[in-house]
Amino acid sequence: MKLASFEVPTPLGPKQRLGVRLEGDTQERLLDATTGYACVLDDRGDATPVELAEVIVPPDMCAFLRRGDRAIDAVRETVSFISETDIELGPDGAQIYFESSAVQLLSPIVRPNSLRDCMAFEEHVKNSLGESIPEVWYEFPVYYKGNPDSIVGTGARVEWPAYTDQLDYELELAAVIGREGRNIPADRAESYIAGYTIFNDFSARDIQLQEMQGNLGPAKGKDFANALGPYLVTPDAFDLEDATMTASVDGEIWSEGTPGAMQHSFAEMIEHISQHETLYPGDVIGSGTVGEGCGLELGRFLDPGATVTLSVDGIGTLENHIVNSKG
Repeated sequence: MKLASFEVPTPLGPKQRLGVRLEGDTQERLLDATTGYACVLDDRGDATPVELAEVIVPPDMCAFLRRGDRAIDAVRETVSFISETDIELGPDGAQIYFESSAVQLLSPIVRPNSLRDCMAFEEHVKNSLGESIPEVWYEFPVYYKGNPDSIVGTGARVEWPAYTDQLDYELELAAVIGREGRNIPADRAESYIAGYTIFNDFSARDIQLQEMQGNLGPAKGKDFANALGPYLVTPDAFDLEDATMTASVDGEIWSEGTPGAMQHSFAEMIEHISQHETLYPGDVIGSGTVGEGCGLELGRFLDPGATVTLSVDGIGTLENHIVNSKG
């Protein structure tokens, strides 16, 4: 199942909704999950279907994930119910379907509870460090904490930070936590994953390499833009091992890879991160960059005005345009 956060215009301003991309729908529509579930409740004869649907299937993704299996099951029931009926409007007259091209897709998690990014691909580490890999990298999945307030979705413009001359992309996956847990063993960790999405932690390489000489960071080299999207795909609908990942700049393919090359699995990341630390629904954990999945490894960087397109089989395409603010 592909879940999305999207924005629709209203007389009072943009309104955030939770959507489901219906597989096989040739019209490429999004089903409003909250309004759709209100239809299910109305069909059962519930006296307050709209209000109850807002509680069980809230339109905010983080709030939705906090509802746990009840919310996921409600959406699956909604998809089945809507596909078997000709309903076009909710019980309050609200629109059920939205054309994907007519709405603004947001990051699936508009504001993550937290953002961590690991470094799980050996080829990327070798290419980036230019030296032998530290033993600690093999022992456990090292990571940094990013800025959850700098999240953007597909179609969003990314402003080139005025302080950098080397702007870079990173071709990554991210796992989103779906339920609270602490000291989670790896053999149970996958049950804590709500789904996967594409992750591009844009990097100011010259600044990142400079600031990390102080044995801290990255900070300003990373925290200005983190792109996620376009969908949050549930684990049952995504081939984590063999999905093809590509990165294109202005239509030219720069990078390709697969998640199967990860040294540390997402389950191992969750086990490590959750040691004496609680993970919550809406936490985002990045995989790190695939081998040759960024300009630093290729010896080339982005230009102002570039369009960066990351694609992953089974998830979709995450595209961002670089806006020149230098000068």
